[in-house]
Amino acid sequence: MIDLHEFHKQLVRPHIQKGVAAADFTMGNGHDLLWLAQMLPDSRIYAFDVQQQALANTRRLMTDSGVTNTRLILDSHANLKQYIHEPICIGLFNLGYLPGSDKRITTMRPSTLAAVSGAIDILAPDGILMIAIYPGHAEGEAEGEMLSQYLATLDRRKYCVGKFRILNSATSPYFIFVESK
Repeated sequence: MIDLHEFHKQLVRPHIQKGVAAADFTMGNGHDLLWLAQMLPDSRIYAFDVQQQALANTRRLMTDSGVTNTRLILDSHANLKQYIHEPICIGLFNLGYLPGSDKRITTMRPSTLAAVSGAIDILAPDGILMIAIYPGHAEGEAEGEMLSQYLATLDRRKYCVGKFRILNSATSPYFIFVESK
């Protein structure tokens, strides 16, 4: 069976660029951020979340792991351009809710669309955005449909957009990637 998390990382690795920043637009508990920070030790890594618990959990993980190249931001990913003023080679989105917390607090379509659109604007040449979508709840399913429709409109001469989904498991997570050419 395919390990979606490992497959996700395989798609991201070729886009690592020295000296270019990266971002985790939904830091959650910090596990993807830790991986990014370790893969890009000489780069600035920005991370966003709206929940204080996510920030505290992530700060603890970064401290315990000795990681110092991250900037944790307690704000919506929709406001990314207020904080990031440089190109990013990798942008990660893990939509849905904070694992182990209130499942009623989820990413929402308006802020997700603004964040994905903003991330595309600052994506470096040969950069990638990875967007993990969780259709097991109503907002997650709606976010996936919205993003699929929006991303299908991007100019194919500038971006390659793809979707990886397990077809015989309708509520399993899936991801969409956006590569800049």
